[in-house]
Amino acid sequence: MTREQKTKIIDQIVELLQQYPNVYLVDISDLNAADTTLLRRECYNQGIRLIVVKNTLLEKAFEKVENDYSELYEVLHHHTALMLSEVANAPARLIKKFRKDHPKPILKAAYVQESVYIGDDQLNTLASLKSREEMIADLVLLLKSPMQTVIGQLQSGGDILARLVKALSEREG
Repeated sequence: MTREQKTKIIDQIVELLQQYPNVYLVDISDLNAADTTLLRRECYNQGIRLIVVKNTLLEKAFEKVENDYSELYEVLHHHTALMLSEVANAPARLIKKFRKDHPKPILKAAYVQESVYIGDDQLNTLASLKSREEMIADLVLLLKSPMQTVIGQLQSGGDILARLVKALSEREG
């Protein structure tokens, strides 16, 4: 591979790293062609980019972006594939689901929500992270609940007050 080709690949990886905030490094070696195709299809269906990269080119791409990926360098050995996603927990959930029937992918590391997770033992933690949309929905529910309580109390208070006024007017009459 020529220097120009390597530079072009590095630039493409940098562009992807800038586009996707969540980066998973996984080992998909030893998956046969059919399983790899199935994994790629599942990734595509869930909006996850799956790219097999050379470790040296990935490290050079990491060095060119703003985010500090230096903690991930220690896992850049053997085979590495990138899983890139807008949703923080989507790759972890996909990996867990896929591993019910397949031995891989194995999580090497992840850079999610500006935090670094090293090792396959972090998979459950990453899968349980809430996505941005899920956190917004939880926040809306939290804000909505007290308002509903206040409105309910005001409405029931108004009914009580109306009945009291009616009872007083009937008593006087």
